[in-house]
Amino acid sequence: MKSQPNTPRIAVLGAGYWGVNHIRNYSELGALEVVCDTNRASLDEISARYPGIRIETDLSRVLAGDSIDGVVIATPAVTHYSLARQAIDAGKHVLVEKPLALNVDEGNHLVELADSRGVNLMVGHLLEYHPAVLRLAELVKSGELGELRYIYSSRLNLGKVRREENILWSFAPHDIAIILRLTEEMPVRVSATGGAYLQPEIADVTVTSLEFGSGIRAHIFVSWLHPYKEQRMVVIGSKRMAVFDDVRSEHKLVVYDQGVDFVDGRPIARKNGGAPESIAAFEPLKRQSEVFLESITGSRKPITDGHSGLRVLKVLDAAERSLGLAGFPASLERDGDVASLGGAPEAASRLSEQL
Repeated sequence: MKSQPNTPRIAVLGAGYWGVNHIRNYSELGALEVVCDTNRASLDEISARYPGIRIETDLSRVLAGDSIDGVVIATPAVTHYSLARQAIDAGKHVLVEKPLALNVDEGNHLVELADSRGVNLMVGHLLEYHPAVLRLAELVKSGELGELRYIYSSRLNLGKVRREENILWSFAPHDIAIILRLTEEMPVRVSATGGAYLQPEIADVTVTSLEFGSGIRAHIFVSWLHPYKEQRMVVIGSKRMAVFDDVRSEHKLVVYDQGVDFVDGRPIARKNGGAPESIAAFEPLKRQSEVFLESITGSRKPITDGHSGLRVLKVLDAAERSLGLAGFPASLERDGDVASLGGAPEAASRLSEQL
């Protein structure tokens, strides 16, 4: 697709497993200007598929001058901080794949740097742009499920096994991001247990528990050692229950009019069938790509901005600390950090407005 006169020009860093999907989307949106990778074979494939797109192996040449407006970082997690920092320093808007960084200090620095440079920092929490998740957030916000009580998520598969980060950092950011969006608060305590079976000290399976000041509880089960693919989130409300199953080809979001009613002081289970929710049909990655472009032009503020990514990073950090302590609960209060959005009403209000 030919770019429109006001379409931002995008550089994609990383032409590997996930980077090729970014390349496809920005090409279709007429925004792809350059692809940068150190792997010449990957770049040759991109050149053959997208003739006319500039390719580079040197990041400094990509960031020099005004030829691009935004940088999309789809490289291994260990490189996210360094690449994002360089791009922000060069005055470029940045979309970095999850996680934002591999520690809270680096994440804080990126958010502060982007704010000081006046550029947008966005994190690739892709599922927050999934039509089923957007509809689920509407159901929660409108009160159709009642008061939130409990959330359970499972993200399981066989491979792709990482060597740079463990399963917690590879899979769990998706679920943490959705849970924080639905609850509109930060957990006060986080605990995580897991096991490393393939590589020493790199967990392949983890179970993380989040405890919120409001009384909501959440559990996140992730594994890349599982016989089949499962991507499911169960949300329990005081009135109804909802299940988001992303593996299903249709009816990905189903609401159950089920619960427990008290009749004459006795708890009686109310069991009814599930009703599929009608959801829009669009590709989450394309919607995320469109939002990034719109954030550059100033027409939209992304819900997955740097501050949102930092909240997810803080929960990951607490879970990692708990994992290292064999499941002993960790608080998000580190060096005076606020443990809950409930302690900052204006922050909670802003988060609500973005949904």
